[in-house]
Amino acid sequence: MERDSAPIRVETGRHVTDLPGKGATLGENAPADAGAVPGAAVAAVPVDVPVDVPVDVPVDADAVDAAALRLAGVVATTPLERSMRLSERTGADIWLKREDLQTVRSYKVRGAFNLIAQLDDASRAAGVVAASAGNHAQGVAYACSALGVRGRVYLPRTTPRQKRDRIATLGGDMIEIVVGGETYDEASAAAVADARAGGATLVPAFDDPRTIAGQGTVIREAVGQLGTTPDLVVLPVGGGGLLAGSLAWLAARHPRAQVVGVEPAGAACVAAALAAGEPVTLGTIDTFVDGAAVRRAGDVTYPLIAASGAELVAVPEGRVCSEMLALYQTDGIIAEPAGALATAVLGVPSVLDVPAGASVICVLSGGNNDVSRYAEVVERALVHEERKHYFLVEFPQEPGALRRFLDEVLGPNDDITLFEYVKRNNRETGPALVGIELSNPNDLPALLKRMEAAHHRIEQIDPSSPLFRFVL
Repeated sequence: MERDSAPIRVETGRHVTDLPGKGATLGENAPADAGAVPGAAVAAVPVDVPVDVPVDVPVDADAVDAAALRLAGVVATTPLERSMRLSERTGADIWLKREDLQTVRSYKVRGAFNLIAQLDDASRAAGVVAASAGNHAQGVAYACSALGVRGRVYLPRTTPRQKRDRIATLGGDMIEIVVGGETYDEASAAAVADARAGGATLVPAFDDPRTIAGQGTVIREAVGQLGTTPDLVVLPVGGGGLLAGSLAWLAARHPRAQVVGVEPAGAACVAAALAAGEPVTLGTIDTFVDGAAVRRAGDVTYPLIAASGAELVAVPEGRVCSEMLALYQTDGIIAEPAGALATAVLGVPSVLDVPAGASVICVLSGGNNDVSRYAEVVERALVHEERKHYFLVEFPQEPGALRRFLDEVLGPNDDITLFEYVKRNNRETGPALVGIELSNPNDLPALLKRMEAAHHRIEQIDPSSPLFRFVL
């Protein structure tokens, strides 16, 4: 979150005070029976924090274990399932942690409930405020309803309708929804301002020790189900809460496990923070992977991740779309874009080389996908796989021009998926926007060669151009 000089009311469960310039609540100390692991990382706080606020807020394995006890019987124990498709593709033993089957179809309920459950009576009476791309808000709504705490959630306009409706259903009369801004970070700024003005407790989607500890229970549960230390853990990454919580627990309980975080290429804020040595705000992001489209890594999550040495990789949004379709068509799993992030990297050796025979846990983080988005998912997947291409074609305005184009240019297995043409009076030629889908991406060179020889002026639209983004 952006720094600001205005004070924020911080609720810790024991103290209430004003902190200058921080846009997130601090977590309370770990329970008395959860002693800190020597050398465990603690949440970063401003140097001028008043002395009555506890500053040692551990994010360690004990905090994750304590969170698991709070969540027992409240959230679902989601299954760990072996993926035959991905195991065959990689030659490894791939296990999917199915958080898409969670109570709110996402792991985010774990962090939200763990934080709100630790508030004292005064803090609960003041209510809670949260910002979310949809999944965290559902977790907050569920927790508010279960604990009898009133809450308000701020959503960016890009939040799918399906998620908005689910938030309202889960929260009932205990939750209020406010939609505004184009990104999570804009919604977050509005939530921070609300918390400052009204004295409610801010429930961060990732940047709070209690949220982080709750999200870390995902991997704790998965490793218990696997029954042994995994060779590799692959996690989706937005602001870094799930990654930070998992790293904290694994470092103490299973230090030999390798951890890889996967970010969307269009919103790789944690990798940017690691490169800069501190959280930085990305100028522009691609919001398609809405559950992980974050401009800035967390002030609490960043040092935990940086200290771990975990590997970060990025995958293009189109590759995520291809994986979403494979999950649906082959595995019968409905995953949202962020839910398919971790598995999207498997089988792409240029991005992540998975050793043959390795045991791998992948977190499938969410399944709150709006069915109306699948047309765009298919389109992005085809473009990424280089099976769909767009062209501007100058047609002579005379009978038979289209027929000649079809005969001279299209191959036997090529398909026209888009044709937009408006006849112009008093002109010899008219432009048409033509979309062509290939059965095999290797057919493109032959198609381009036929276009060069055709009696038409043809220009391919580059996927990086503004015109292409208009088409898509």
